[in-house]
Amino acid sequence: MHSDLFHSRFTATQATQPGMSLQNSKSIKYAVNGECLARQGAMVAYRGNLQFERKGQGVGNYLKRRVTGEGLALMAVRGQGEAWFAHEAQSCFVVRIDPGDSLSINGNNVLVFDASLSYDIRMVKGAGMTGGGLFNCVFSGQGDLGLVCDGEPLVIPVSPQAPVFVDTDAVVGWSAQLRTSLQRSQSLGSMLRGGSGEAVQLRLDGEGFVVVRPSELQPDAKQG
Repeated sequence: MHSDLFHSRFTATQATQPGMSLQNSKSIKYAVNGECLARQGAMVAYRGNLQFERKGQGVGNYLKRRVTGEGLALMAVRGQGEAWFAHEAQSCFVVRIDPGDSLSINGNNVLVFDASLSYDIRMVKGAGMTGGGLFNCVFSGQGDLGLVCDGEPLVIPVSPQAPVFVDTDAVVGWSAQLRTSLQRSQSLGSMLRGGSGEAVQLRLDGEGFVVVRPSELQPDAKQG
């Protein structure tokens, strides 16, 4: 049988070491030797001896999720083998988190991560009840975090001299040490005339970066 479908760039190869890697721009491969955590329903294929079980979030995170609709619906992947994860053909990225790092991420953009990472659902200070959500998932520790983005992301450096303003419906995540607040960018008169569609943004101050997707639409419904 002959086809471009069987080109080597489409063919899955055997992993040489445990852990996470990009299979291609739309999927992540995880060579499991023990346990990893992933978004519920994100597994598209696997081979080997693996089990998939619903993962509890702990009482604190469970209550936050019940109140806000924000958070992570997770599954634990245990055993030995390889699993492939994807979500609606969105772009995939692997972020290496080192000790001392912390990353605040919209739960809708989390795909899979090492069990060695810790996460907490925290209030986005100053954000209020915005379209982007009142709570984000903050990751810390040491390990790899697999993310998805609706399109190719825009990563904008933030410095003390140059705060960045982002649409709350487009923001993916940011350095957790950044300070957040709301910024109104149109006058009352403009709002009374129907508005510009850009009434309020999330302001980020400090030293770090912010990740934005090229769309103001939510990629899927909130995981509530």
